[in-house]
Amino acid sequence: MALAGCPDYFLHHPNYQDNVDRATTHRPPDLIGSSFQRSSNRNSPNHHEDDVDLEALVNDMNASFDSLYSTCSLPAESAPLLQNGQLHRRHAHQRPGPAQLQPTSPKQKVRRSQPMHILAVRRLQEEEQQLRTSSLPAIPNPFPELCSPGGSPILGPGSLPPCEPSGKYIIKVFSEDGTGKVVEIPADMTARDLCQLLVYKSHCVDDNSWSLVEHHPLLGLERCLEDHELVVHVQALMTSESKFLFRKNYAKYEFFRNPLNFFPEQMVAWCQETNGTIPQSQLLQNFLNSSSCPEIQGFLYMKETARKSWKKLYMFLRRSGLYYSTKGMSKEPRHLQLLADLEDSNIFTVITGKKLHHAPTDYEFCIKPNKARNESKELRMLCAEDEQSRTCWMTAFRLLKYGILLYQNYKIPQQRKTSLSHFSTPVRSVSENSLVAMDFSGRIGRVIENPVEAQSAAMEEGHMWRKRSQRMNILGSPSPLHPSSLNSVIHRTQLWFHGRIMREESHKMIMQQGQVDGLFLLRESQSNPKAFVLTLCHHQKIKHFQILPYEEDGQIFFSLDDGATKFTDLIHLVEFYQLNRGVLPCKLKHPCTIVAL
Repeated sequence: MALAGCPDYFLHHPNYQDNVDRATTHRPPDLIGSSFQRSSNRNSPNHHEDDVDLEALVNDMNASFDSLYSTCSLPAESAPLLQNGQLHRRHAHQRPGPAQLQPTSPKQKVRRSQPMHILAVRRLQEEEQQLRTSSLPAIPNPFPELCSPGGSPILGPGSLPPCEPSGKYIIKVFSEDGTGKVVEIPADMTARDLCQLLVYKSHCVDDNSWSLVEHHPLLGLERCLEDHELVVHVQALMTSESKFLFRKNYAKYEFFRNPLNFFPEQMVAWCQETNGTIPQSQLLQNFLNSSSCPEIQGFLYMKETARKSWKKLYMFLRRSGLYYSTKGMSKEPRHLQLLADLEDSNIFTVITGKKLHHAPTDYEFCIKPNKARNESKELRMLCAEDEQSRTCWMTAFRLLKYGILLYQNYKIPQQRKTSLSHFSTPVRSVSENSLVAMDFSGRIGRVIENPVEAQSAAMEEGHMWRKRSQRMNILGSPSPLHPSSLNSVIHRTQLWFHGRIMREESHKMIMQQGQVDGLFLLRESQSNPKAFVLTLCHHQKIKHFQILPYEEDGQIFFSLDDGATKFTDLIHLVEFYQLNRGVLPCKLKHPCTIVAL
């Protein structure tokens, strides 16, 4: 059966003939080839046509196969292919000659498969597994579907490299007024992508200042997610009480525009060494360049573990982590103690510092390990002397941790704006292009072709409208839709107007949206019911300016400078100070807004 494909030169080999002579003669003629039968008849004259003994036949075939494998052209390390695809290593006692390694044709190759017992197969699988684990990686099996699970060379789930999560996830985001929105996002969505999705769904103005905030109410902590962070990964580290907030943060990348306002010279180590002569561009390059070694130093209050007391220490912030000196202001390595590692931690703003932690000042922040959830013992509570030093520590922490990633996040919106600049210019419609100035003073209207005459006609029409409104105020009470009544309520539709809120609430809103120059809001005055208050941030300090009403010729005007510059409504006032500084320390740049999701 297995000898039908054996080459002829194997049959005439001397060693093979000796093995055949020793074999039994009880073999059916249909199982033996013609040449083999003739050779067998010549060497065994006692051959007769008896009934075939099956048990003897199987034993004789096994003996023939053993002798055949010992003398045929099988290499020393070759092995027959088992039924389950596993390979069994067999050490041959004889090595064939060079002439025996070349079969005459593909059809005449020796069939190396043979039946084996199940116990032997299992034993061979165990031996093969031991050889594989102790030696070099084995060649992958080209037929993995034939392998059993125990001996399969396919990688198991534990040996596979960690892959990114897939599928959809449900995220709930809240706004400042408490309203929320549930969105379904993929696993690879970043914080920037989610903010753009919420801007689109809420019909907000996309000015690249929206951010996603990680808020922990039980701990009193919150931080703005970086644009490249995956929202699903951050949510996996949050507790059930924590939530995401959607708000503006104008100070996210403000340090790239004005780095000197964020890094005082007395807190930067190399500025002190060079007497503050490093230019503004070099200041940021030292932070972004991974080969440089920037350092922020200064005094901070640190809350002692499991105590309510705070201790003032001299600290150093480097790429390797945050350290504090155990001996005054010494920088020697033997006096430095590691307080927090930047790679495994995030920096948070503490919103309930004095009330919850009894902080010495209002400028508290916290370094929270990623593994810590609600365990306050693992939190590193720190407190600065003023707002500028707290901003310096927190900004340097982000720069040293993320480096060039922050600069790439800052440049992406600008590159997108540059690529779409040729679409940003509004295109005038056909109706606007066909508009002309008309004079209807006579019986028949005429087109005013002279530009000077058209401008004077527009000014005269504006003066006539003002006189008409004043005359109506004198004659009687105006209607609810009259312009004079609209001037007192039209500002309520603006995003920068927040109605009757407390002074402390306005401070909180300014601080949450980033204490940058020009951040402002308008609110109703608590002391004067007819007046308004402009809350403005300048040099990380919040100032308040009262807007008083003035009456002239029966009409109400609003002014910031005791009537020197008057405006008919608050919208005109805001638009004026957005273009001119006037009596203010800076122009109005960023409106403090709250959007309902």
